[in-house]
Amino acid sequence: MTRVAVDGEALAGMIRSVATSHDRSAFAALFAHFGPRLKGFLMRQGATDAEADDLAQDVMLTVWRKADQFDAAKAAASTWIFTIARNRRIDVLRRERRPEPDPDDPMLVGEPEPSAEAHMSTAQAQVRIRDAMATLPPEQVEVLTLSFYEDLPHSEIAERLGIPLGTVKSRLRLAFRKVKALVGEELA
Repeated sequence: MTRVAVDGEALAGMIRSVATSHDRSAFAALFAHFGPRLKGFLMRQGATDAEADDLAQDVMLTVWRKADQFDAAKAAASTWIFTIARNRRIDVLRRERRPEPDPDDPMLVGEPEPSAEAHMSTAQAQVRIRDAMATLPPEQVEVLTLSFYEDLPHSEIAERLGIPLGTVKSRLRLAFRKVKALVGEELA
């Protein structure tokens, strides 16, 4: 195959044509110029013949899609294209080196579904807690709700309610004591 020498200005012009008007003939000329060069570069980087072909095509597809991002003031056309190739090769190597997830890894195994008995026990406990909370004074219920249902820190509860931080803590402590006495030790 005969290689035709093309100067950098002509290559940059071809990329601009691809960017502005999706010029297929300019892209074909770019592909004819860079395709074999990219394949050789990628094979020198350790890619097999088939991998180098695939990567070169992928790089040229990226050139087609992102031609509008090329800036001749920042880099030559060849520098821009070979940088894309280098980065794509690095991406492929990273993917290859990433170990496959082990399906038996305990971190990947979800929690077992609770038994029907556990569901019933939880539902019963929720009813007992709700009944116990109904016996609390409204200001204690309000502090419990803000603390546990809205997950607010004690200082924010104090600020929102306009009461001292110590009062928030006292109300929570009194509410816990009363709920614990009504519900039982197993839920505390």
